[in-house]
Amino acid sequence: MRKLILFLVLLGASVGCKKPGATPDSKVSVIKHEPGSVAFDSSAVVRLGDKQLTSFYRDQQFHTFWVGPERRKKAMEILSSAARHGLDPDDFYLEKIRRYEKKYLDLSEAEQLTYEFLLTQSVRKFLIQVSCGKLNPYHIYPNWDLPQPSFNVNQTLAQAVSGDSLQRVVSKIEPQHLVYKRLKKALSLLDSFGKDTLTQIVFSHKIKRGDSSATVIAIKRRLMFWGDLEPSDSITAWFDKKTSNAMKKFQLRHGLVPDGVVGAGTVAALNFTKIQRRQQVIANLERWRWFPHEMGKQYVIVNIPDYRLRVVKNGDTVDTRRVVVGKEKRKTPVLSSVFSDVILNPTWTVPPTIIKEDLGPDAAKDTNYFRNRRLTIYNYKGEVVSASKWNSAKPNNYRYVQDPGDDNSLGNVKFNFRNRFTVYLHDTNHRDYFSRNYRSLSSGCVRVQNPLPLAAYLINDSVRWNLDKINEVVATRETTYIKLKNKTRIHQLYWTAWMNKRGELEFREDIYNYDADLYKRLRQ
Repeated sequence: MRKLILFLVLLGASVGCKKPGATPDSKVSVIKHEPGSVAFDSSAVVRLGDKQLTSFYRDQQFHTFWVGPERRKKAMEILSSAARHGLDPDDFYLEKIRRYEKKYLDLSEAEQLTYEFLLTQSVRKFLIQVSCGKLNPYHIYPNWDLPQPSFNVNQTLAQAVSGDSLQRVVSKIEPQHLVYKRLKKALSLLDSFGKDTLTQIVFSHKIKRGDSSATVIAIKRRLMFWGDLEPSDSITAWFDKKTSNAMKKFQLRHGLVPDGVVGAGTVAALNFTKIQRRQQVIANLERWRWFPHEMGKQYVIVNIPDYRLRVVKNGDTVDTRRVVVGKEKRKTPVLSSVFSDVILNPTWTVPPTIIKEDLGPDAAKDTNYFRNRRLTIYNYKGEVVSASKWNSAKPNNYRYVQDPGDDNSLGNVKFNFRNRFTVYLHDTNHRDYFSRNYRSLSSGCVRVQNPLPLAAYLINDSVRWNLDKINEVVATRETTYIKLKNKTRIHQLYWTAWMNKRGELEFREDIYNYDADLYKRLRQ
């Protein structure tokens, strides 16, 4: 019996939305006891040390909850669906529960009570994980700032069994975003693929249409496995037009340049196994449980590894833009906020990180550094300091401000929103970057391609601030602040896998190397 109590204590210790903003499991209305419900001494649950479990049974007036085989069967059906949600079935002790159920009539009263608590804890744990996720992102990522979803799990469980079915409740509390729903379908689709026994492709040189080599055979097998190339019994070593078109389709699905040429990046994508892609989808499902469950009626959403910004209104995407995001060592943070104002012709104050890592070392080598970049140097008193009197040994003792203009680092417009990382969206003086496929190039802020129409959309004042007026003000080079009246939310999120509306799997390069580490943590 001591081993069983210890087991339940350990299970209970792992249950709970231990994240900012979690709703306490209290003030749950007492439901009417089902016929056959048995009262028990409160000490039986209190000694397990699980406050939330104790709270649940206090609301049941310390009566058993899983009355009758039908109710317990429904609980086991829910726990059996864990893998379909990308959750780890081992987290819910289903086999142990099944063994208890199989010999239920032969269990002693103490064993029945142990089974009762185990079932409650497992179902509570399942409900929490399917809604809030298993892990706390604040314990993993320093560049994370999202309000965490939460709900009253005890009340949800009690109401589910007494009213709605458990399955219906699960469908209500899990994320409702279309990307999440399609990710679950993607997981199911991956499971429908055959066993992946293909060997890794070794890259030695680029392969294009008209080439012939043994590597082409391995490439064709990969394309056939993923459904980009029609299956064939006779596979030749010739990279023909049909194979080139299939390769373009594969490249599009992976965010690569769809040129039909097999280079190092394409080979790296081809070499991902089915198991790795499945793990990637599971990691993305977990992240989507951390994301806001309600995005808002009007919002801007940036998918960091896809280098893409979308404007969404009433569920429809009304605009799409390419973006440049932070490089690996200066990651763009994951956050949610609300746009506050737009600045036309912004000045740019060089942030401390760039002063330390870029400006300081570069300016010490180049006497024309400040003049070429139109940077004004200020001391701690706010006085202008000439470049000749600047102390290169103490670059952080100064403030550096770049004048407005087309060559300003922020470009012609800056989009502000409150966040603890002091990042923002902005134009750029490196507009050629948007033509690149790999765009993890910034110092953390998000640079937006052709941003002035986005400014007009957010300002939403066609009389005073239409696009022509905005361009007119930009031409003056005068810094102009425009406070936004309409509340538009901004979500900077990170997902590397999804299913498109055609039912095809899409993947992106995991530029910050989050996926494999997250999957490993989920299965620890």
